[in-house]
Amino acid sequence: MIDNHSDNPKSVKFYVKKYLDNQKNELRNKIVLDIPAGNGVTTEILLENGALVEPFDLFPEYFMLKNIECKRADIVDRIPVNDKHADMLICQEGIEHFSDQLKVFKEFNRVIKTNGKLLITTPSYSNLAAKFSYLLFESEINKKMPPNEIDDIWMSDKNISREIYHGHIFLIGLQKLRMLAKLSGFKIMEIKYLRLSKASLFLFPFFYPCIYVSSYWRYFKNLKKHKEIPMAYKREVYKEQLKINISAKNLLNKHTFIVFEKEKEENEVDFRIDSIVRSFEKIM
Repeated sequence: MIDNHSDNPKSVKFYVKKYLDNQKNELRNKIVLDIPAGNGVTTEILLENGALVEPFDLFPEYFMLKNIECKRADIVDRIPVNDKHADMLICQEGIEHFSDQLKVFKEFNRVIKTNGKLLITTPSYSNLAAKFSYLLFESEINKKMPPNEIDDIWMSDKNISREIYHGHIFLIGLQKLRMLAKLSGFKIMEIKYLRLSKASLFLFPFFYPCIYVSSYWRYFKNLKKHKEIPMAYKREVYKEQLKINISAKNLLNKHTFIVFEKEKEENEVDFRIDSIVRSFEKIM
């Protein structure tokens, strides 16, 4: 292997490898986009499992595999492949670096086939330790400063590209990931539990009762709103959000790993309901 992180249970690469190895039969001869490809360790795992891998990265100079080309691509701009090209796309430790995450999700939709999979991993912004750190100082973890121009400009080699590779400036939680996915034609298939956040476990008995009661209170209160919308639809939407919010696994999970499925084309997505859409006159 290129590095030993895929054999280290403390690394997210370990769990990505475990998942991909379990999907070996499904991956064989399937087109998989690895974006951003980084040093190539995930591409290597995919190749070993028989996938037809196409790696892309803003800085392909850091790609270490010699038997396959990693092409340069600014994911926020465009992935240089045709529509409905891939059976699966893996965005490992990438979404937290992208400035326009909705645009990125829509681009993922464009290149993935209908019913194809989108795998996203990112540092958890929904576990209790992250929530508490944000409360204290709007930072990712309690040892770090909030995003800033010293710690979060990771790569900016003007000789290679005019683009800046940002650090964890755009960290994102489960609820917002769910919403961006919905707006882009994806649904959540699975939120995978990886490993325990010890700091979150310490906070759990103090904060979980408040989270549980508050979440249910919001759920029932909002069911009473928008009486013109069918109750079954409101329950479907709000219950999915409720389950995410009160899940002990999500609150204790050290890292986020979500498997999405493409339900529809991006231009087919429209959740507007005429009875609740407010005109500009009413907004003003």
